[in-house]
This record gives sequence, C-alpha cells and structure tokens, in this order.
Amino acid sequence: MKKVLVIAPYSYLPHYSGGQKLIGEFVAHLARYTDLTVISTKRNNPDLAIGYRLLRWLPNPFYRYLDIRLKTKLKKLIEGEKFDCIIWEHPYYYWLAKSIRNECGIFTMLHTHNIEYQRFRSLGKWWWPILKKYEGAFFKEADQLFFISSSDMQSAMSEWELPTSKCQVLPFGIRQNSHPSDRAACQEQIRQKHHIPEEAHILLFNGLLSYLPNRQALDDLIREVNPRLLKQPGFQYRLLICGKDLPSSYQELVNEKDRNIVFAGFVEDIETYFKAADVFVNPVRSGGGIKTKMVEAIGFGTTVVSTATGSIGIDAKACGEKLQTSSDGDWDGFCEQIINEAKRKTSTPNAYYEVYNWDRIVQEIPGLLSNQSAR
Repeated sequence: MKKVLVIAPYSYLPHYSGGQKLIGEFVAHLARYTDLTVISTKRNNPDLAIGYRLLRWLPNPFYRYLDIRLKTKLKKLIEGEKFDCIIWEHPYYYWLAKSIRNECGIFTMLHTHNIEYQRFRSLGKWWWPILKKYEGAFFKEADQLFFISSSDMQSAMSEWELPTSKCQVLPFGIRQNSHPSDRAACQEQIRQKHHIPEEAHILLFNGLLSYLPNRQALDDLIREVNPRLLKQPGFQYRLLICGKDLPSSYQELVNEKDRNIVFAGFVEDIETYFKAADVFVNPVRSGGGIKTKMVEAIGFGTTVVSTATGSIGIDAKACGEKLQTSSDGDWDGFCEQIINEAKRKTSTPNAYYEVYNWDRIVQEIPGLLSNQSAR
C-alpha cells in the first residue's frame, strides 16, 4: 500500500463549505486505498479523522503560510517515514513545497480546487496578478497536477504551457453510486418540518452565506428571482435557504414566509434537503471553480437550474437533463426553467455516478504513483 502525505492548509473537520468538504471527502476515500497521513490546522476535530492519521501541526492564524519552522518538521517526517508522495491542497504553500521537493526528492502533487488567481480576479482583488505568478510557478514545479474540471485543466495548460502528461482531472465527488430511492420519503419529512403544503414545489438554495459569491447569489434570489416567481399564476412553491453564517443584515429572511421564502439556517441533514427538493437553484455569477453543491444536488436526484457562470466545470454531458442553464442575468429565462423543471420528474443518469463517485475517482491515485517517479 502506497504511503501518502497530504497537506491541508485550513480546517476541514467538521466541514461547512464546499472547499472543506472537498478535502474531507477526498482524504476519507483516499485512506481506503493508501496509508494516509494528513497535516492540517489545530482547529480540526481529530475524532472526525476516520481511517487515517491527522497531525494538527499548522497554527490557525493566517501566518501559518509563512511558518518557516514547518520545513524542518516536514523533512524529518518524510525522511523518517519514506512517503511515496506528497499532495498539497491549493497552491499557497508553493515556497515550502518547492524546498521539500528539491531536498527530499519526494514525488509532488498539487490538488487544485480552482484556478485561484481567476477566482480572486472575479472577486475584484487587486493582487490577483501576484497570485497568478505564484500559482503558475507551482504548476510548473509539481510532478503531477490534479484539476477539478476539464475546463480548469485546459485553461492552465494553455496559460502556462503545461505538458499533458502531468495534468489530470480529479473532480469533486459524491458517495452515491445511483439515483436515490428515498426522495419521496425525504420530501414528506421536509414538508412536515417546514409546514410546506403538498401542492407547493420545493426549491432549494444552499451554501456558506458568509462567502461573497453565495451572498451575491442570495441577493439575486431575493431581488430578482423570487419577485418573478411570485407573479407566476398557479405556480405554488417554497424557497428553502440553507446555510451557515447569514450576516445580521439579512435576518429579515426569517420573516419572509409570506413571500414563500423559508430560512432554515445551517442544517445537519443537508442530504435530506437535497433529496426533498424539486429544483436546486444556483444563481451564482462570481467566484471560480466548480460549485460542489451542484454536484451533490444532482447526485441526490435533484435537477439544478443554474446561471452559465455557476455551471462552469460541471460535466454537462454526464448530467443529462438534470442540469439546466441560462445566461447570467437572464432572470426571466432562469425563472421559466425553474417552473418547467419543478413540474418534471427525471432521474440522474448512471453516467453521472461513473464520473463523480469518490471511490472511482481516488482509485486512480495509487496506480498513478506506481507508474511515475519524481524528476
């Protein structure tokens, strides 16, 4: 069994955001096929690290990215335990990864969640050109690169002239391997919990609400989408808003039931909500990378209606009819798709689970290590 070391630069146990869940699910499934050690921050709950060793070496504050003491500790660990490879989550530790690779000769992989400079450019951060150079340097240095989507991979290969041989798509995954059979039971449970009448379609939006692109999407739901839906004669619905860290300025959502909005807050059983929903709405128009909540929603059998930006990185062919998109800002078209899809009953195609199932995804990594070595 291959020995793998993963550097996860922020807390992910428990997970509240898509990025945290990506790391948590990735390492949990990778541990089934490798002898895995993860180094992460002190804030992680060690009781949730099942099947692998978690070393909470990284301090919680942001200066962890500049902690030069990590180099000595990492070198000692790698030289003493003879790891087959090291996987870095995100490019932020490039300075350390370069030094460790050169001095220890360890096969170095970079697992990207986005093209980071593109994400921060879309958020209006002035320093994105600096990050672009830093990120590109890591892309060139690494022995193997994992991209979350084919569009990200093609973009990076073109931008930095990367060889095809070291680039591979490793998407965000799901545990499911087939269309769920308990959607009707889950819908009944959510109807009872939130007093939703039988004739009302259930629409769902979920995300970390302190994250700016999600908050902007929430604004669009309140100001653009919901007013249009309210004007549709005969279309009965409830829009469930789930998510952590809703800013205090949005607390009026709690009292929006007369406008068909139900704020559910952070829910432990989000899987039940996904399976209960007729449509998952994704009006995101900024940020980068794949929208993990969309991958989960389709995996749980829910049709997604998304903006074009929100659907970037999703394998549309694998989704079949379960993904419907409209142009950014075309709220009339967006609402028309919501109404149409809420009334239809379709199943997630089997091809979707062949692309996005975690076990299928991570099984490729041990084989990759058997066929390659550090330069």
